[in-house]
Amino acid sequence: MNHKPVVDHRIYTIRPRCMAEFIEVFDRLAMPILLEHLGPPLGFYTSSIGPLNQVLHLWGYDSLDDFEQRSLARDTDPQFSIYLQASAHLIIAQETRIIRPVRFNSLGNP
Repeated sequence: MNHKPVVDHRIYTIRPRCMAEFIEVFDRLAMPILLEHLGPPLGFYTSSIGPLNQVLHLWGYDSLDDFEQRSLARDTDPQFSIYLQASAHLIIAQETRIIRPVRFNSLGNP
């Protein structure tokens, strides 16, 4: 598993019955930009039990400065605004957190 000291944890709530369209738009318009500026995600998931119509993705960074620099590069990429416009009608809510891993001696990762 790829471990990073800083993780951007995002949850998007998608309009009911629009998940397939959101995934298609995200894959086509956002993912190329995100891969260029952020690198590959640590994980990308959809909910199937509990709150539905949610997409969760995790992006790893070496530091908060790394997060700030890469996020600025993403946000100022002219192509990113195209994705934002194309997905605006699909997203109901967004939650963003910065999380850090916990190291447990009992799991062999002090």
